[in-house]
Amino acid sequence: MTTPLIFAAIIGLWKLYTVVSGVSELIMPPPEQVWTALIELLGDEMIYEATYITFYETIVGFGIAVVVGVALGIALGKMRSLERVLSPFLVATQVVPKVAIVPLLLLWFGFGLSSKIFMAAIISFFVMMQNTILGIRSIEAGHRDLMRVIQAPWWKRVISLDIPSSLPAVLTGIELGIVFAITGAIVGEYLGGDEGLGALATVMLAALRTDQLFAVVIIMTVLGFLLYAVVAGIRRFAIPWHESSGRATSL
Repeated sequence: MTTPLIFAAIIGLWKLYTVVSGVSELIMPPPEQVWTALIELLGDEMIYEATYITFYETIVGFGIAVVVGVALGIALGKMRSLERVLSPFLVATQVVPKVAIVPLLLLWFGFGLSSKIFMAAIISFFVMMQNTILGIRSIEAGHRDLMRVIQAPWWKRVISLDIPSSLPAVLTGIELGIVFAITGAIVGEYLGGDEGLGALATVMLAALRTDQLFAVVIIMTVLGFLLYAVVAGIRRFAIPWHESSGRATSL
């Protein structure tokens, strides 16, 4: 019940501000105008095509980031010397402002989907890698010693110890990664693209259709929530024994 009340309060404050302040509709359109614009957009095939493009870029970029981030995380988590060598380069991919590398991505991959997919991947892989490293290094030393004592083969250690012990941290990184992935895709569209929700937002801004710009932002938000909810649901059901899933029962 709390969430709908908070949402209603935000809408009410929004409406109150537009009435009391007398702000121009070009800057802050009232909620009912945005709602009308949203209904109009939902009746246009264009919005579904743009949403699909953004969804596709996000999912493909996210998938690449999962493979690269988790694989690198496992390798760096097990080999500290390798982490010391690669860490400065990996951190550099994150500290450089993404706006600054968009022109390079457009030069290398063009204005099509590839540059947006790469942007989604490069923004989201780092958090998955870091969480995987944390998960691998959080495995208790006593459990590792036990595996060595019983002379378990390497594949048995991976299946029985490494994966179950590190999975909560890995899945948390993946859960965060989907948020970064959709952000990267939309930023790429906004700065250098003619397809997707980000590109559509620039068109609305150039046309001074602020109400439709708000409506596009709402659609972006809903898409992001849905993708996050799916990944969060997978995490919750994949690790029912872990406290973070909310499904673990105390004895």
